[in-house]
Amino acid sequence: MLRSLPGRNERLPFRVEGFATLVEGLEYAARGETGFGFHDGRGRLVTVLAYAELAERARDLAGRLLATGLARGDRVAMVADTTPEFVVLFFACQYAGLVPVPLPLPVNLGGREAYIARLAAMMRAAGAALAVATDDFRPMLAEAARRAAVRATLAPAEIAALAPRGRPVPFGPDEPCYIQYSSGSTRMPRGVLVDQRALVANARAIARDGLRLRPGDRCVSWLPLYHDMGLVGCCLTPTLAQIPVDYLAPTAFARRPLLWIELLARYRATISYAPTFGYELAARRAERAGGVERFDLSAWRVAGLGGEMIRPAVLERFARVFRPAGFDPRAFLASYGLAEATLAVTMARPGEGLRCDLVRRDETLERARLAVPARVGDAVPVRDFVRCGRPLAGYRVEIRDERGRPLPERHVGRVCVAGPSLMRGYFRDPAASARAFEPDGLLDTGDLGYLVDGELVVTGRAKDLIIVGGRNIWPQDLEWAVERLPEVRAGDVAAFAVAGGEDREEVVVVVVECRLADPAARARLRREVRGTVARTAGIDCRVALVPPRSLAYTTSGKLSRAAVRARWLRGELVDLDDAAPVRPEAVPAREVEAA
Repeated sequence: MLRSLPGRNERLPFRVEGFATLVEGLEYAARGETGFGFHDGRGRLVTVLAYAELAERARDLAGRLLATGLARGDRVAMVADTTPEFVVLFFACQYAGLVPVPLPLPVNLGGREAYIARLAAMMRAAGAALAVATDDFRPMLAEAARRAAVRATLAPAEIAALAPRGRPVPFGPDEPCYIQYSSGSTRMPRGVLVDQRALVANARAIARDGLRLRPGDRCVSWLPLYHDMGLVGCCLTPTLAQIPVDYLAPTAFARRPLLWIELLARYRATISYAPTFGYELAARRAERAGGVERFDLSAWRVAGLGGEMIRPAVLERFARVFRPAGFDPRAFLASYGLAEATLAVTMARPGEGLRCDLVRRDETLERARLAVPARVGDAVPVRDFVRCGRPLAGYRVEIRDERGRPLPERHVGRVCVAGPSLMRGYFRDPAASARAFEPDGLLDTGDLGYLVDGELVVTGRAKDLIIVGGRNIWPQDLEWAVERLPEVRAGDVAAFAVAGGEDREEVVVVVVECRLADPAARARLRREVRGTVARTAGIDCRVALVPPRSLAYTTSGKLSRAAVRARWLRGELVDLDDAAPVRPEAVPAREVEAA
């Protein structure tokens, strides 16, 4: 039986700083005994990859990569499956002076053709010289590479069979590390060129100031390695801190969410991150399966949260379900970050648990954009936002209005950030880079939020905000309220606004994935959705009941309201009670085209 790697290094001193490059960090970790473990869809350990073996294999593969004729700085596109082959190839690029470009798996991307188009767009934007994928994904990658005029498509085994050529020279501190494409990248993908200094700076801040890593910490992750939270948070940062990681593929987690919990208990893991929906899936499955007492989660000290809006009610449910397994809700750790900052910008303090800010959801929030604290007994609707912590050491967060002026605490505005791991710009996209930065160099994240006691509270994406009659309505409030209806599942709702035609205010559309076969039941649900939206926000809406799998998601699993809205505007969503796709009413043609 394969034995897992040790949970700590017995002889190598623990270290989280002082590395100038990723290769330097790996070479130090290779002097110890820790590394990565990979598990199959049943939770069985199938491969162990010690950092020592990873460094050895990566050094060897670097010379073979150069045998393909690649020049220093060339981009290597690679499908980021959760496998040892991907990790070795990623680090081999670091040794060879080549820039890896992790590509997503074909999930949440709308079918084979949409996936191929997405890959082609990313490789074209990156100017990739080589595409690499295992046999499972090679046919689709090869077609995408052909469209993007990539010179060659190879499997890892084919590269490994080449004779080494030349002398690989690893990247230096001022050189690139990798290109990260944001999870929402679509027809016009924007790649973040992360350099070595940015990567090691952010990893150091996460390990030292955010998670406060220590000897004996161990991570379990099912997060995709093509997403910044999975790659930086649960692969590169652990490498630079010599922390062992046990991996489960995202698809395995989706099929059997309790495997995540099982691995955490088996290895007495202390660190694991997930978006809110991950905790929701695990809690829901555990409620059906029962018997959580068989797990021991008492070692889990950081249950990290990021990647999407944090839903306190979901996490309260998770904590309640897994309390018999020893889960401590003080382990919840909220954070905020984005690929343009490599990963993390703010993090709550470990051991404090979720800290929410309860505010009045009335005219002060919806018109004046003021987050006024709610008081016990207030006869007004309330909203609880999660505090995402203070900026990490060396980072700065400002809330600004539309004219770029800083706003005081509790004023909702644009979240702008600065720090040592900020991107210099989007790769080969100066126009998008110019739009992203303020005149003084701060990055406009595209998010809305406010500060309270120096901590960041994120309220949503600016582009998703619904404005009706001068009121600012957050789509999450509508979606989460509708999801509480018995016939609706979590994640099955998207709310957005469209133009209502000449001299008419915006129309709010609520799209609900529906599994009801009875037309009378659907009519009842339609009325309940409209009533729920009216009670929640005091507005009317148009309801579209669509088949399951109609909504669009980013590669990281987040709902893409913009993509759902675009499909609605193009008339591609089929209402179950219509004979034809939903046709938007009184929507100017120019808006359909712009979507």
